[in-house]
Amino acid sequence: MLIQLAITGFLIALLPLAIVLTSKDTNKYRKLIWVTLFLTFDLIMFGAFTRLTDSGLGCPDWPGCYGQANPVQAHADIRAAEALMPTGPVTVVKAWIEMIHRYLAMAVGVLIIAIMVVAWRRWLKSSRQLLSFAPGLPTSLFFLVCVQGAFGAWTVTMKLQPIIVTIHLMLGLTMLGLLVILAARHHTHHAVAAGARSLFTPALLGLGLLAIQIILGGWVSTNYAVLACTDFPLCHGMVIPPMDFEHSFTLWRELGKTSAGDLLPVEALTAIHWVHRNFAFIVIAYLAWLAHKAYKIEGLQKTGKWILIALAAQFVSGVSTIFLSWPILIAILHNGGAALLVLLLVLLIYKSRMPATVKLD
Repeated sequence: MLIQLAITGFLIALLPLAIVLTSKDTNKYRKLIWVTLFLTFDLIMFGAFTRLTDSGLGCPDWPGCYGQANPVQAHADIRAAEALMPTGPVTVVKAWIEMIHRYLAMAVGVLIIAIMVVAWRRWLKSSRQLLSFAPGLPTSLFFLVCVQGAFGAWTVTMKLQPIIVTIHLMLGLTMLGLLVILAARHHTHHAVAAGARSLFTPALLGLGLLAIQIILGGWVSTNYAVLACTDFPLCHGMVIPPMDFEHSFTLWRELGKTSAGDLLPVEALTAIHWVHRNFAFIVIAYLAWLAHKAYKIEGLQKTGKWILIALAAQFVSGVSTIFLSWPILIAILHNGGAALLVLLLVLLIYKSRMPATVKLD
């Protein structure tokens, strides 16, 4: 089974590798990084789709499906589980969604290994002179992929425990951020004004606030608290509704239960939703100010503009999930918007550290 899974991941990775090799871009390494970045973003979106369709346990074991490498081989077991619980976590469709997510993750892992190997070879071949090929970051990405794989396994074996699923999400976004830095090293940038350096610390703070908000959003999603408040801007018609903070933010507990094993109270779900919703106003205000400052600095205008656009889209998609009763497409876009903001803020941080007149090849 493990050999079959490895072959499947490698075969899926062959398509993006072929795109890189046949590309007209003379810098194949740069192309490989950008393709991997794009697929990592897609993987985060598909991970959201897997979670939102309740497909995380579509195959209740790991790394295969009922001990097989694909749902076709495990078809009889899947059908038997579906017959027992037609609306349960295991169905043929959910099994395919879960396994496709795993296949894509393996393919991204293959691409990151390729990036690491190329970086080490080019760096050693240049007698360690080509700093743009310094292997530290690609090697860190490789180890992060391994850790991410472990959390992917625990997500299944620990039955979607909220803290594990939330960490799994954050590790995926960390991978995305590191790939942005790696891609930026090999991208030609327009010169930035000297004032860009003044945004480095504010941009770091903005990324920190965004990380907190994404963690809170992940906690909402993994606890299925999206519809705990179905009105806006109030919650149950109140500014401060009845909430249970004692159980809502207990980290180590099973899905839907308190640490004592009782069912999670509705007031706890309300607290989870309410905190995420209200902290969003702080994050939006700060990032809007940061984007406005970036827009006034030469070389950062485009990044600042895109942060503003992403913020507006994120607000609209977040409110829409409430008024439209959490449609999956909008919820997935909301997850994608968070990933896009991470990408843009990491890029802003990177650009703010560039010398005022530099152009990178």
